[in-house]
Amino acid sequence: MTADSAETLQITRTCPYAPPEQHLRFLREQPVTKVALPKGSEAWVAARYEDIRTILSDPRFTADRRHPNAPRLNGETGPGESPLPKMMLEMDPPEHGQARRAVIGEFTVRRMAALRPRIQQIVDEHLDAMLAGPRPVDLVRALALPVPSLVICELLGVPYEEHDFFQTHSAQLLNRTITPQERQHASLELAIYLDKLIRAKEEDPTDDLLGRQVIKQRENGGVDHGALLSLAFLLLIAGHETTANMISLGTYMLLRHPDALAALREDPGKTAGAVEELLRHFTIAEFAMMRVALEDVELGGTVIPAGEGVLMLANAGNRDPEVFADADTFDIERDARSHLAFGFGPHQCLGQSLARVELEIVFNTLFRRIPGLRLAVPAEQLEFKDDATVYGIHELPVTW
Repeated sequence: MTADSAETLQITRTCPYAPPEQHLRFLREQPVTKVALPKGSEAWVAARYEDIRTILSDPRFTADRRHPNAPRLNGETGPGESPLPKMMLEMDPPEHGQARRAVIGEFTVRRMAALRPRIQQIVDEHLDAMLAGPRPVDLVRALALPVPSLVICELLGVPYEEHDFFQTHSAQLLNRTITPQERQHASLELAIYLDKLIRAKEEDPTDDLLGRQVIKQRENGGVDHGALLSLAFLLLIAGHETTANMISLGTYMLLRHPDALAALREDPGKTAGAVEELLRHFTIAEFAMMRVALEDVELGGTVIPAGEGVLMLANAGNRDPEVFADADTFDIERDARSHLAFGFGPHQCLGQSLARVELEIVFNTLFRRIPGLRLAVPAEQLEFKDDATVYGIHELPVTW
């Protein structure tokens, strides 16, 4: 397929609740195909569930996003442009395994369970403020954004009073419409901030994730400042923006499905399953997974040549009828735990247990404490984040 004949990849949703129709067509007709990207380069895309899982677990593909042929949609950092050392999501074995093992203990299911009381307290405090304030209220600003922001700040040891700074800069980094220069400036500003924070912890380690990493590294022979900087950068951005968007989207979706909401109110034990279905249904980090072939790799009869990039259409993969029956239907009773929203394989999302705990607590508490919650504007007036690499809603006005 030549550059002139390659179909241009659609990166915005025409329906807020579904992948672009083009991606679903690829799933049905061309599960592995070459496309033109919006900025003029080309890449392969994989839309089928099993092909995506194969790519994500196959060492014949590199996760190095700084590779010259790594797929780039709209100004993502290219070779030599990042102010940071390589981040964990860009690493291959054995480097990746070493970096992940160093921090995986901070995200075990057991440690996340220990955080539940504090997360519950944070949610209750923000709902107290909502209930005591004027109506209507923007749920994004009142609850969806501050809860995961405060949680990740406490986990990392970032002063919460400075959250406006990192929220503003992380939102810029996730905006597909900014220029490469603006993206690089936002990265540099955030890196400078985190550099100062980590140097302070190296002088006086605190009892938080970054402080414990400093102590652990010292015990193992010396502090790797660059590794701590890239870890903090990754977790700070990934740890709040994604969960915030799922809180707002999930609340909206449950308000649109009163039968599902009634079932959760009657049996809060169903909320964990509903969270998995919401994650599958929206797949908000739909273009987050990309690789470059290190050698010729055949997938379903199509060869991806060595050195060429491939972008996984996880949103389409999560609608694969071979895996999820009646995949376009939102059904909290289905077993959706095998979804691709957190990726798959060695790079599967480090903080997925934390995200699940936060979402479960938020939904159970929100609808229990405000049973009359409803949209304050017609649904068609809501503005969805078609300009961001993490899908969501800009504002969600609600009342009760």
